[in-house]
Amino acid sequence: MKILILTTLLAVLSCCRTEARDLHIDPHLGDDANDGSTSPLKSVRRAIRIAKAGDTIHLKPTIYHEYAGFFNKRGESGKPITLDGHGATLEGSDEIDLATWTEVTPGLFKNDELLPTLNLATLWRWFFLFDGKINRMGRVLKGSSDPFRKPAELKPGEWTFVGDHTKSEGGSDSDKAIGSFFIKIKPGQTLKQANIRYPVRSAGVQLSGDNAHLIIRNLTATHPQNDGFNIHGDCRNVVFENIRAIECGDDGISAHETAQYRVDGFTSIGNGTGICDTGSSETSYNNLFIADCVGVDLYFLDTGRYSVSNAVVLSSAQRPMLVTGHASGRCSLTIDNLYLRRTGDPEPALVASHSRVTARHLTLDKLDLRVIGEMSYDACLIDGQPNPAGAKSPGARLDQLIRTVVPKSYQSQFRNR
Repeated sequence: MKILILTTLLAVLSCCRTEARDLHIDPHLGDDANDGSTSPLKSVRRAIRIAKAGDTIHLKPTIYHEYAGFFNKRGESGKPITLDGHGATLEGSDEIDLATWTEVTPGLFKNDELLPTLNLATLWRWFFLFDGKINRMGRVLKGSSDPFRKPAELKPGEWTFVGDHTKSEGGSDSDKAIGSFFIKIKPGQTLKQANIRYPVRSAGVQLSGDNAHLIIRNLTATHPQNDGFNIHGDCRNVVFENIRAIECGDDGISAHETAQYRVDGFTSIGNGTGICDTGSSETSYNNLFIADCVGVDLYFLDTGRYSVSNAVVLSSAQRPMLVTGHASGRCSLTIDNLYLRRTGDPEPALVASHSRVTARHLTLDKLDLRVIGEMSYDACLIDGQPNPAGAKSPGARLDQLIRTVVPKSYQSQFRNR
């Protein structure tokens, strides 16, 4: 009898220890000394650190000046760790420190140590925000960039960098960049009135190491130096739902190494690249919208296996779509119901060597397609021409896509199409 009672008690205690928790975060009223359940935590970092299999982290729907980092974080099958942003924003920029800027001529300011760890890769994707408006000065990591201007040539709301910012032969993206930033503001305006911000965090959401059984949903990442959602390592059973990446220094989302994840609901606006997946990663994107990116809209490379479905891309980037593998293995992309309209200068979508694209219901509007690798078609329209013969206009399918994935602020661009 005693043994039975003890066994029952241990079972009850074990059940209590593994019961899923709701962890709440309030960056204004929370405290990281709290347990997160009966009283809120202050930081996303602390919540992720203490979260266990089955727990859900709830963010108060406000702005957080931090990133969400998952490093060797694992839930369990059927008991994932969930981060629910509830509409929260992870802000990657901070206000400039006025005391560190020196006025060299009226309205022109200089800073010699804005970012002591600045490297060339970061410099290539750098930007400032002038009163909420991003200015990249025509520069992007994955594409052609304008040369830096001389400080005397700057107009209000512009910036430049002067120093050692040239990639040396045999160098790497991690090479340190040494020099000074310059910013120009309006005549008669104070530096404080100019309301200038700069990117201080590398990513909005960062995964690195061995991660598994995670769900990240209802969250916006904006203004980091690098990617909105930066996924490294060997992640498995990771799901993103209803996420947004807005005006990030490099990619809206990017998979590396052997990462595997699924995305259902992704908006990528104003980023260096809409999506860039590399390595031998395996990713799928459903309900996707991309617009106003700079370097490449859709970029899939190396030996990975990727899929895109139910997607709308308004392409003004330097390249609308690039799929490319290499001699060690083929890059594979499956497309099902993608409408890609070119709004920038004429530039074809490219399926490069060592790659294969399988396309069904692909519509390329106002752009052509160049295929060097392999491509198969099923009911596709390429620059208005059916492939195969008899393929029909997207019609009702596109109408449904617009209602489902296109933000209201962009829907007017589809009127009278």
